[in-house]
Amino acid sequence: MRAKLPGEEGFVDRDGVKLHYEIYGDGPETIVFLPPWSIVHSRVYKAQLPYFSERFRCIAYDGRGNGKSDRPAAVAAYALDNYLADALAVMDAAEAGEAILVGLSFGGMLACALAAHHPERAKAAILGGTSASIGPGHPYATPQHFLAKHERFEGWNKYNREYWLRNYPDFADYFVRNIFSDPHSTKQIEDAIGWASETTGSVLIKTVEARSLPPAFDVSEAMYRNIRCPMLMIHGESDQIQPLARAQAVAEVTGAELVAIPGGGHNPFGRYPAKCNTLIADFLDRKLGIPARKGAVRRNTKTRKALYLSSPIGLGHGRRDIAIARELRKLHPELRIDWLAQDPVTRLLEAHREPIHPLSSRLASETQHIELESGEHELNAFQAIRRMDEVLIANFMIFQDAVDEGGYDLVIADEAWDIDHYWHEHPELKRAKLAWLTDFVGYVPMPSGGDHEAFLTTDYNAEMIGHIERHPGVRDRAIFVGDPEDIAPLSFGRDLPAMRDWVPRHFDFAGYVIGAHPQSFGSRAELRERLGYNRGERVCVVTVGGSGIGGHMIRRILQSHAMASARLPGLRMIVVAGPRIDPASLMAPAGVEVHAFVPNLDRHLAACDLALVQGGLTTCMELTAAGTPFLYFPLRNHFEQNFHVAHRLDRYSAGQRMDYATATPDMIAEAMVAALHAPPRFRPVEAEGAQRAARMLADLL
Repeated sequence: MRAKLPGEEGFVDRDGVKLHYEIYGDGPETIVFLPPWSIVHSRVYKAQLPYFSERFRCIAYDGRGNGKSDRPAAVAAYALDNYLADALAVMDAAEAGEAILVGLSFGGMLACALAAHHPERAKAAILGGTSASIGPGHPYATPQHFLAKHERFEGWNKYNREYWLRNYPDFADYFVRNIFSDPHSTKQIEDAIGWASETTGSVLIKTVEARSLPPAFDVSEAMYRNIRCPMLMIHGESDQIQPLARAQAVAEVTGAELVAIPGGGHNPFGRYPAKCNTLIADFLDRKLGIPARKGAVRRNTKTRKALYLSSPIGLGHGRRDIAIARELRKLHPELRIDWLAQDPVTRLLEAHREPIHPLSSRLASETQHIELESGEHELNAFQAIRRMDEVLIANFMIFQDAVDEGGYDLVIADEAWDIDHYWHEHPELKRAKLAWLTDFVGYVPMPSGGDHEAFLTTDYNAEMIGHIERHPGVRDRAIFVGDPEDIAPLSFGRDLPAMRDWVPRHFDFAGYVIGAHPQSFGSRAELRERLGYNRGERVCVVTVGGSGIGGHMIRRILQSHAMASARLPGLRMIVVAGPRIDPASLMAPAGVEVHAFVPNLDRHLAACDLALVQGGLTTCMELTAAGTPFLYFPLRNHFEQNFHVAHRLDRYSAGQRMDYATATPDMIAEAMVAALHAPPRFRPVEAEGAQRAARMLADLL
């Protein structure tokens, strides 16, 4: 899912070549994102456009040769003159006027040419991993090397026309991996290889051959000396495509600010987006007086403030976080808690009269992304999280704005993966104490993903372990929602430690946190009466949480209703579809009640006779604590439900696991009957988890 879609898009036809452009936002100032080399297209700026378009009018376009733009046949069509003319044509069509120019790689050279030869169009220039016509370059990247014939095609000898025609996909793979020479860049590499596949070796050959055509304008050192607008350059110290010395030469001539990323590769905008976005915003504020973001607010020592983030993937996080917040207020009555949250958690918070931060409305929907990633009762949760990178960086930048502007003493992050990742990657961005809560640690590969998924999960786990061990102070408190025995007896991956060895060294244990423990609900008979349950009826609750993934499971269960009712006189089935499934779409049979959203669902789970649920931890543990028999259907390829949750439920001897793929309606009906006739023997779930977690948080205040 894209974090933000363009508000307007179109084509510019210049000399018979169509160029596709997009416009995001409607701010008073304009930023133009110039295209890099045609091996990629404008999606290369996906980590910048959602954030800057909140306050700027942002224009991005596909350069000729890739994306939705044309791929002309003539070599001369790819001359530098045409690229510069394309930029002006797009700016004119989009009524950009004088704009802030952002250019990655070849786009950096374009920005310099625009700023030098059309100074009236450049208010500022920001270059990432810039190409340049001055300074030392890598010898393999010269047109002379490219045009030479090579007998062996290995290493950088792949950088020639014969190999591109013979095996372009292999060259693209090799080149992209040299763009992202930084460790733990698997997702950026995957993206860029995909974008590279949208053009051909033949097209790229023309772009290189065109470099030998002299431009109609000066590109010597004198061009750089003519640049008068403020310039910011961000460059990786280990750039394998354009050496840092080249950026240093440009900075020396132009007086540009140069920020070198230690160990960084060729695309800092894609690999270190939080750092780059912050550098750009601060630069625009300092040099142009354009408030891309507000400055830090001094904390009020009389009023303590906390910003609470609750994962939107399932409403269970929200219920437990509300319980923790209430206990924390008992310890610090003066504490003000703001919630940075998104639907459907915001509905739950509003029902409990919790204050929602106004920036919440700007968050990109993580639950919508998860739904788009899902199939029929199937979700590869690890891959879905990987592919949520654009959404997560957009939401992190909104979070960073909230922290910068809010003067918070404490950030409480319940599985807010983006905050934990980017603050560890860039500790200088941290503005408040951080308390991190989670009920599982470690990605686990699914067998269907094979060796490649095992490699990826190991790489992600290694990055997380490295973050924490290099910067142990970023998390001021790490709280595991559970006990040491709840840690799955698994390894983080090849050559990495066992989870049960590593996690206890880096986490405190709160015990399990129930939103409200069933012990506080009163007697079961009284609870049933308050909820309107009739004496003698057997109530079965079917619920799938706050996402829209569970529609298939609900329909399968509804097919079992008639068979179950025939064997269970007085059966009353209540379906809680969640706020993202249209109840009418389920076409429930007569006698089945369907509700979209039930804020006191935990009470119904404690009062009913049987529940049928997905494999989400919170709902299953609420049922375990209540002693309610339940069947649970883990989503296929969902590593957390199939490994972490299943291990914990086995430890509590709770629930009967069902395989959705093989569970026919009659098998479900039979399992329902058996569960109702077999008294549960669950281990008790402690009732003090929220208080214990709150005390850990209170220490930070």
